[in-house]
Amino acid sequence: MNGTLLWVDDEIELLKAYVIFLEKKEYEVVTATNGQDALDLCQERTFDLIFLDEHMPGLSGLETLSRIKEINSTIPVVMVTKSEEENIMDQAIGSQIADYLIKPVNPNQIFLTLKKHLHKREIEIEVTNTGYQQNFSKIGMQINDSYTLEDWKEVYKRLVYWELQLSNTGSEMTEMLKMQKTEANNEFAKFVRKNYLHWVQDSDNRPIMSPDIFKKTIFPLLNQGEKVFLVVFDNFRYDQWCEISKELADDFIFDEQLCLSILPTATQYARNAIFSGLMPNQIAEMFPDLWVDEDEEEGKNLNEAPLIQTQFDRYRRKNTFSYFKLNNSSDSEKLVERFKNVMNNDLNVLVINFIDMLSHARTESRMVRELASDERAYRSITASWFHNSPVRELFQELAKTDAHIIITTDHGSIRVNNPIKVIGDKNTNTNLRYKLGKNLSYNPKQVYELKAPKAASLPSPNISTTYIFAQNDDFFAYPNNYNYYVNYYKNTFQHGGISMEEMLVPLVTMRSKRRK
Repeated sequence: MNGTLLWVDDEIELLKAYVIFLEKKEYEVVTATNGQDALDLCQERTFDLIFLDEHMPGLSGLETLSRIKEINSTIPVVMVTKSEEENIMDQAIGSQIADYLIKPVNPNQIFLTLKKHLHKREIEIEVTNTGYQQNFSKIGMQINDSYTLEDWKEVYKRLVYWELQLSNTGSEMTEMLKMQKTEANNEFAKFVRKNYLHWVQDSDNRPIMSPDIFKKTIFPLLNQGEKVFLVVFDNFRYDQWCEISKELADDFIFDEQLCLSILPTATQYARNAIFSGLMPNQIAEMFPDLWVDEDEEEGKNLNEAPLIQTQFDRYRRKNTFSYFKLNNSSDSEKLVERFKNVMNNDLNVLVINFIDMLSHARTESRMVRELASDERAYRSITASWFHNSPVRELFQELAKTDAHIIITTDHGSIRVNNPIKVIGDKNTNTNLRYKLGKNLSYNPKQVYELKAPKAASLPSPNISTTYIFAQNDDFFAYPNNYNYYVNYYKNTFQHGGISMEEMLVPLVTMRSKRRK
């Protein structure tokens, strides 16, 4: 049986052919000739869909619709009407009809309506599964044939596209996609190991990396006399951007690309590099008062506004700018209240910490881990937060302006599953995706190691400092209390290492569709 239908029409005898047609398609069809009988039937049993005539004696179709919704607000009701009068259709749509048909209807219209409202999910799953199966081999070939960063960006975009498609339909093909994503991340790590030092050392010819964002995206706009808002979502993945962008699509035009986060893919390094326009060792050497070493207890991102100023000074720029860090709804509300004054600046920089706070809360709180159990749930919470946050109101205000809005992040994150043993002394940092120290013990085949940090433009607190980076979904675990440590951190979202999710991050330039 494909479903149970209720068809309400005072001329139901004239529709006998349609009833027979539906019964042959394996639907059970119950009929009623007036609104009251329809309401009685809805009280007695449950229907999958109702066809409801708009013009009937006694209770009208609209009155019957309203009362049906009181009995069962979720049941789809398809209004069948002879009239296309705008006010009638407005009332019907306002009363939450699922669809409407204009008499005389034909069997194909009816069947398509049933497909859309009763069988949409099965059709979507079937089509999505078929689409991914047809693309599986192409993606595999694309992974093997990726020789440039642009190639890898396309691989990652395609994998995220199918991840969103499959997760939205609840497809069983998601496991196959996970395997393909793991394969891609393994090959991406090899690509990064081969090219990273060259990128760091050739600032003129490399792809856009964290220190290049101001120089290559913001300064050119300021040179044209444009107002610019730079919005940095801390710990923001490309798939999360894809979800949030749905909220913004009605108001903004996007110029979307991916840029490359530096290593370590962590706030202290990547975000400070964005704001200073310098690699971490350059910050430490040129502005030691603004750089905080790993072993110091001071916050690692407290000097961001001064770092922006150093970059403006270095390029002899006279533009005015503001800096805001939004840690909670109150911060966002205050910024919205001050919005008109803020618009007087050439550049406004906003750092939004919610997603990073969510990531840490998910690690520390069992309840949050349940709420954000996997990537799909993680995206969903991010989208829900954005929809209900004052940050959304801020973007609505931005949509009324001529400003360019640049959205980016310092790094993304990856859900870790595979522990790797590492031994370090008491001064070794606590991050699970990268370690630095002078007495590290590890299997070099399992990590990307940098024994000469200066070559990667990283600070070297000691002469013998080594950096190591986890790859794919690996994370570092100490031998002491190993099982407890692994069980606690397994399946948490971490950052600092090498993966597409952490390193290939959104860099989106937006402008309002109302822009003059």
